[in-house]
Amino acid sequence: MADADTASAKSYKVDVPAQSEPFFLKGSNNLDWGMKNRLSNIFSPESGRTVMLAFDHGYFLGPTSGLERVDLDIVPLTPFADTLMLTRGILRTCIPPTYTGGIVLRASGGPSILKELSDEQIAVSIDEAIRLNVAAMAVQVFIGGQNETQSIHNMTRLVDMGNRHGIATLGVTAVGTDMVRDAKYIRLATRICAELGASYVKTYYVDGFDTVTASCPVPIVIAGGKKLPEVDALQLAHDAIQEGASGVDMGRNIFQADNPAAMIQAVRKVVHENFKPQEAYQYYQTLKTEPTPSPLA
Repeated sequence: MADADTASAKSYKVDVPAQSEPFFLKGSNNLDWGMKNRLSNIFSPESGRTVMLAFDHGYFLGPTSGLERVDLDIVPLTPFADTLMLTRGILRTCIPPTYTGGIVLRASGGPSILKELSDEQIAVSIDEAIRLNVAAMAVQVFIGGQNETQSIHNMTRLVDMGNRHGIATLGVTAVGTDMVRDAKYIRLATRICAELGASYVKTYYVDGFDTVTASCPVPIVIAGGKKLPEVDALQLAHDAIQEGASGVDMGRNIFQADNPAAMIQAVRKVVHENFKPQEAYQYYQTLKTEPTPSPLA
């Protein structure tokens, strides 16, 4: 009987204080359990960092070099990514539902490369985000852009909707061609995103990046940006991590590399194991000539 089972309980360990460890991620200790759980699908609890694979470029660029066939070019890379950043169309049509890493869903959109890019709107409902079981929703924020206020309102609306359902919001700082990409601007853009509720922020690595991460109360991941030689991309990732970044969100520097599978694994070594750029580059060169190892080994 249940009463008998209860009566036999005796191991209360009254001399051991209740365990209540802080959450591992910067600025996230007071979030709800569901939000923390989803963030743990983006950031590794072991390293506190993430390797995000970004391939949402088509939402305004259309087919991009390296993304012509997502099913052939990107899906083989997904086992090596902590998180995928993509659109709902690509998620539904190309990504196997057996993928168990975090999903960061592109949630803003509207104009193509032919129009004013800052004129974005929220492009996904919260019901859709829940239905797709995403860990976070990503929204472009154009600080200093033509439609700055509108883009900020897009983000704050997503923050409200995400908080209601335990889904994180990624604020992505957009840098237009007429904006100065320096630490002063990046500090402004990232701090605004954090102040207005973004769970974490994606931005660019710049000189003085340590002042950016120090002044932003939530985690920052860096954008890979334009395609660089592999050793330079690994140097970029290393410098950002050493100056306080909580990970990278790389696209072109992975899927346009000579060997994308080797490159994403080399990036993982930098982000999660603190490999130096040359060490990671040697690892990359080795993988190029060897069979692909097991994912996340």
